[in-house]
Amino acid sequence: MPDLDGATLVGWVRAILRRDLGTLRRELDLYADDAGPWRTVPGLANCGGTLALHLAGNLRHFVGARLGGSGYVRDRAAEFADRDVPRAKLIAQVDAAMLEVDAALAHLDPARLTETFPDPVAGVRVTTGDLLLHLVAHLTYHLGQLNAHRRVVSGDASSVGALAIPALATARPTEAT
Repeated sequence: MPDLDGATLVGWVRAILRRDLGTLRRELDLYADDAGPWRTVPGLANCGGTLALHLAGNLRHFVGARLGGSGYVRDRAAEFADRDVPRAKLIAQVDAAMLEVDAALAHLDPARLTETFPDPVAGVRVTTGDLLLHLVAHLTYHLGQLNAHRRVVSGDASSVGALAIPALATARPTEAT
């Protein structure tokens, strides 16, 4: 197998982030009302609204602002403190994250993957590529938590088609036999 080139990796990360932000948006749509994302559940540290704000803020900061120059200024404390934000505003944050992430990764020079990320993260230095892969895992991890929260508070086990393989960057139709 040939070595993986940076442009391919950036394209894969971009496709997965786009897919999973779309899943996040669909999860928010399935709450029955604006109060649903903010209902607390014993044993769950964060409600769906908090997770949505955190995921949008995280990606807008690290990818949109730091890699793409979007100008977004993160207020991480507010991501965990704000309450009762209407779903339309949560969805607007997710949509903004999707646009900023997509724009940043569309123009990211693949050579930056092996360079140190511009800022320390959690008190350490990592490469941009390592951080991007972490951000994919971080989004997917919290997306699963949000899905569980939505199902518990709504009693609705409907699927939003999360982790759809056909949305991967390399997905191609199978040949008919």
